[in-house]
Amino acid sequence: MSTPSLPHEPSLRPEDLWPRIVSTTRHALATGALQPIATECQTLEEKGIPFQVRVLGRAHLKDERAKREKPRAVPFDPLENPDPDLIVGGLSPTHLCLLNKFNVVEHHLLIVTRAFEEQESLLTAADFEALALCMDGLDGLGFYNSGEVAGASQPHKHLQLIPSLGPEDLRVPMEKVLPGAPAFAHAVTRLGPWESSPTRDGARLLAAYQSLMKQLGIGHPLPPYNLLTTRDWMLLVPRARAESHGINVNAMGFAGSLLVKNQEQLQRLQELGPLELLRQVAA
Repeated sequence: MSTPSLPHEPSLRPEDLWPRIVSTTRHALATGALQPIATECQTLEEKGIPFQVRVLGRAHLKDERAKREKPRAVPFDPLENPDPDLIVGGLSPTHLCLLNKFNVVEHHLLIVTRAFEEQESLLTAADFEALALCMDGLDGLGFYNSGEVAGASQPHKHLQLIPSLGPEDLRVPMEKVLPGAPAFAHAVTRLGPWESSPTRDGARLLAAYQSLMKQLGIGHPLPPYNLLTTRDWMLLVPRARAESHGINVNAMGFAGSLLVKNQEQLQRLQELGPLELLRQVAA
C-alpha cells in the first residue's frame, strides 16, 4: 500500500507540535476538513471520580454520512491516504500525526502508521516512540483501542492523544483514584521520570506495556483491550464487550470521560452508575 507524501517533512520536533496543532486546526476548520461533533458536557460524580459525560448535541454525523455513502467494492481506509488538511506532520519514517476529523474533544490527535498495520496487532517500539514524541509536545492522555470491541472505528493501526481533560490539575478524572483500585478489571503501573527523549521515553512506555500485558496474562490470540497512558502512569483494561445498556465505551471511558447519544441514555447512566458500566464492559 502507498505511503502518503507529506508537506510537513522533516519530522516534527516536540516544541513545534502545539503551534502546528493550532495552525492545522484553524486551517482544517476553514476548509471543512475538520468536523467537530457538538456535545453538552455534564459532571456525574461517583466514589470521588468526577466523570465527564458528554451528550450529543445533534444527529450522529458519522452515521449520517455512512448512510448516504454507496457501498464500496473495496473497504475505504481514510488513514492510508489522509486528507492533507488534517495532517499535522510526520513523526518518524513509520508514523504521522493527524487531527481526528470527527472530534468530540478539541485538538484530538491520531498517531497513525504510514503503512497499513492491523489495529489489533501488538504495539511496537516504533509506535511508542511516535507517541512519546507527541506526549513530549502535548502533556495529555495517550490511548489505544485494540479492535472494535475496545472502541476502534478503523482497522488501520492508530494511537490517539488528547489534551488534559481536568478537572483542575488532573489530566483525566480517573486520576483522582489511580493508582488505586477502580471497580473494573485492570492493571496499572507508575512510570519513571519523563526524560523528554522520544527514544528513551518510548522504550519506557513499551516496557510498561509489556509488563501490564504479562501481568494480565494477555497473549496470543490477542483479546480486545484499552491502553491509557500519561507521562506518569499507564493503565490497561481487557474488554469483554463494546457496550452495555446501549452505551458504547472506548478507552476514554476508563479515563473518566463517557459519551451518550441522548438524554435517555444519560438517565440510564445516572441510574446504573459510570463505574458499573465500566465493570460490565471490562473482561
